[in-house]
Amino acid sequence: MAFEIAAEIKSALADIVGAKAVSDKPALLQEHSQAMAPVPEGKAIAIVRPKTPGEVQAVVNLANRTGINLVPVSSSPPRFRGDSVPLGEGVIVDLSGIDSIMRMDSLNKVAIIEPGVSFSEFKQEAEKQGLRVFMPLLPRAGKSALASYLEREPITVPKYHWDMSDPMLCTEIVLGTGDIFRTGSAAGPGSLQEQWKMGSAQKNPEGPAQTALSRVVQGAQGTMGIVTWASIKLGMLPRLHKPYFVQEGSLEKLIDFSYRVLRLKFADEFVILNDFALASILCEEPTEIESFAAMQAPFTIFYCVAGYENFPEKRVSYQFNGIADIAQYHGVKIMPEIPGISSRKAMNVLNNPAKEPYWKLRYKGGFREIFFLTTMDRTAHFKDIITGFAKKYGYPPQEIGIYIQPVQQGRTCHMEFNLFFDPSDQKEVKMIESIFSESIPVIADAGAFFSRPYGPVAKVVYDRCPDTVKALKMVKEILDPQGVLNRGKLCFGDGEVGA
Repeated sequence: MAFEIAAEIKSALADIVGAKAVSDKPALLQEHSQAMAPVPEGKAIAIVRPKTPGEVQAVVNLANRTGINLVPVSSSPPRFRGDSVPLGEGVIVDLSGIDSIMRMDSLNKVAIIEPGVSFSEFKQEAEKQGLRVFMPLLPRAGKSALASYLEREPITVPKYHWDMSDPMLCTEIVLGTGDIFRTGSAAGPGSLQEQWKMGSAQKNPEGPAQTALSRVVQGAQGTMGIVTWASIKLGMLPRLHKPYFVQEGSLEKLIDFSYRVLRLKFADEFVILNDFALASILCEEPTEIESFAAMQAPFTIFYCVAGYENFPEKRVSYQFNGIADIAQYHGVKIMPEIPGISSRKAMNVLNNPAKEPYWKLRYKGGFREIFFLTTMDRTAHFKDIITGFAKKYGYPPQEIGIYIQPVQQGRTCHMEFNLFFDPSDQKEVKMIESIFSESIPVIADAGAFFSRPYGPVAKVVYDRCPDTVKALKMVKEILDPQGVLNRGKLCFGDGEVGA
């Protein structure tokens, strides 16, 4: 597709969504053509802002007729991972205007949201009805909640994380074919409104029949379909919420403590951070980060115990006492505050969307993240690997941010390394890119599971899994036979959909 036909595309898109909902302003196109990630700069040729699922469907049908590449987005910039940057030319399908909370069901603790709903909006509306939104760690203020759940970003409450797809349940998807497909119990019979009248709450994500298509679109980076709404599992808003810290120099010691606490499902929020990640999150001024980190133990657990509608004090008391017994057994200390901050103030930061500047940009203005799934007992080994690469290239190991998030009730965990750098310092940029590119294959060989591979990580992952690539291409050929959705991402070559 030649860039010259952008005017023709703009006209066709305007017929679908209206001229005001299509833009080709150079500044906006440039904004969508690059990311703070190691991916090639793309060429956004137009931005279209549909307002309904029907308009999304019409845009996808247009793509099938013309061969244009559609890149769905719903969060505001900046772009950190490159999944929403076109590979070559592409039309950006901006879903931020499809932004209603379609239902908030307090009885069944479930909501139905559209892609333009941010975590700030979602959290505010849920709390009005005594419900709690399960969020990842400090999502950006403009981050689409639905996009986060589609990408399987780990939530901070492992106790209620039963499955890797949680808390996302049923979905409505515009497939690459242009068909609209509903998954799980939302598939029918009847419309959503008719289902609600019969008492259905769209809580079962499996189906229709033996399919689980919502799992196919999760983590697919928009290559299989465009999700126009999803039902989301919620929790009860705690009536009593008490936060605590545990600090320790030995990561292994904290992991042993964590396994026991999580197995007994005592804590709600449960997050493990090293000193520099903790400082980057809690310090509002970049000049304070190094000194704050120096005051802390190498690793900190932040956790909360919660009481709900019935006997909240008793619930909090037995959980606190149970965790205290475990702490004593493992030789760690529970603290209501750490140097420089109380647990209550930390909870106000950690249980809300991030303030600007975003915490990963606060220290130097840029970062590169390496994240994967592993088991908690192997986290110390991966820490040693990344630290070794940092020392090799002269990056200060003490400035690496480490975040460990237990998921699935502690069965496994998300492990994340953040390497902070100054984007204007080319020497530092080159050093970070060397660490990033060389470490990925090594930690993959060591057993890291990259369930969400972005940019160059995808090649490392899929080169090792030819059978998976073959299966995914077969699914892609069924759901997006013309290859019009986010062309070239994951294991799909430039327009390639077949085996």
